[in-house]
Amino acid sequence: MSKASFRDYIGSRDLYIKMAKIAIPVSMQSLITVGINLMDTIMLSSMGDAQLSASTLAGNFITLFQICCMGMGMGASVLTSRFWGMQDRHSLKKAITIMLRFCFVFSTVFTLVTVLVPAGIMRIYTPDREIIDYGVIYLRWLIPTYFCMGFSLTCTLVLRSVGQVRVPLFTSIAAFFVNVFCNWVFIFGKLGAPRMEIAGAALGTLIARIFELFVICGYFFFLDKRIGYRIQNVLMRCGDLLGEYIRISIPVLISDSLLALGNSAVAMVMGRIGPAFVAANSVTTVVQQLSSVLTTGISNASGIITGHTMGEGNYEKAQKDGYAFLGMGFFIGCFAALVITVLKNPIINYYQVSTEAKLIAGDLMNAITFIIVFQAMNSILTKGVLRAGGDTKFLMAGDILFLWVASIPLGALAGLVLHMSSFWIYTFLKIDQIIKCIWCYYRLRSGKWLKRIHGVKS
Repeated sequence: MSKASFRDYIGSRDLYIKMAKIAIPVSMQSLITVGINLMDTIMLSSMGDAQLSASTLAGNFITLFQICCMGMGMGASVLTSRFWGMQDRHSLKKAITIMLRFCFVFSTVFTLVTVLVPAGIMRIYTPDREIIDYGVIYLRWLIPTYFCMGFSLTCTLVLRSVGQVRVPLFTSIAAFFVNVFCNWVFIFGKLGAPRMEIAGAALGTLIARIFELFVICGYFFFLDKRIGYRIQNVLMRCGDLLGEYIRISIPVLISDSLLALGNSAVAMVMGRIGPAFVAANSVTTVVQQLSSVLTTGISNASGIITGHTMGEGNYEKAQKDGYAFLGMGFFIGCFAALVITVLKNPIINYYQVSTEAKLIAGDLMNAITFIIVFQAMNSILTKGVLRAGGDTKFLMAGDILFLWVASIPLGALAGLVLHMSSFWIYTFLKIDQIIKCIWCYYRLRSGKWLKRIHGVKS
């Protein structure tokens, strides 16, 4: 491929218009999700470090499932966005059917594990008895959430892949108010309800997930006319597309699942450093998510636009757009770093956590300020451009290699053996973001990420 000029990294006006139509609603939806997490942590922080840490560590197992769902949904959306560009609706529906079947299997497995061994899940993350007990309470209340989250999230990703972004956005806005209201009622015992504390936070989350399930899946299966997928399509034969689905989507699922397991391993390291470190990470995680909402929107938009462009057969344009999206990632990352620098002290002081946790949170914020620039570019390439190009095996290799060979061993060494400062522990735990950014940049330049995908006959 020819070298990119500076203008290629800037992009065209038409690209920005296309990107904004998708990225803004997705970013707003991501912002609302972060807002829910923010309200959860703020409300629970008044109950002490133990309950806040328990909800965070138990939430890592929920996040493990969520990332698996993202893998299934994003893997399917690689196909659905491409088939949408090709105007191949029959193959598109088959890809959705395979995705939903995988989703059912994963939801069942996670539900059974949570029912049978909730304390075992918590012991993975921490040896602290008090945190384990609180975490078990939290997990037991959230047992039904796997099916709710699994189907609503995967259907949301498919809707986005064909440009349907308004319904998921409005649903998330409503779910935000449902969650915050229910948290206020059940955590603190308002309006005559019992004071449930951490169990109330879990119940509020569950009610919001049930609401999302009914709205998203109700629209997807009964009202949506763009895709026209209906419940009876779940039974359609799709074996002729299974090979293509496995080739494209399974590496995404494996990659995201191993990434989720890696994040759980990172949480295990943090949990063994101490409750103050976990509480500090709870504060910084929300801030990092808040500063990454634009990255999430652009990442989703880049994947959808790239899939549509390649579905139309315009591979040269997809390559040029890839450079433009990378340039956007750099500027968004710098903006996010600036936001964190300005807001870190007011946000840390707002939380009712221990003095030690606040000091550690300050160190973690400083590390995030540096890392987030690389993370923004890396996310847009790995979760957007390169993934939409069908280069999923390459991305899977990068996720496995850099997280499990670099981040986790170096983070464990820094935190559990050398007892380095919080800044360096966190930097080493996230070092894969920097390495993958460089790795994916050279892959983008090579043009080898542009893969062809074939549909099936009706």
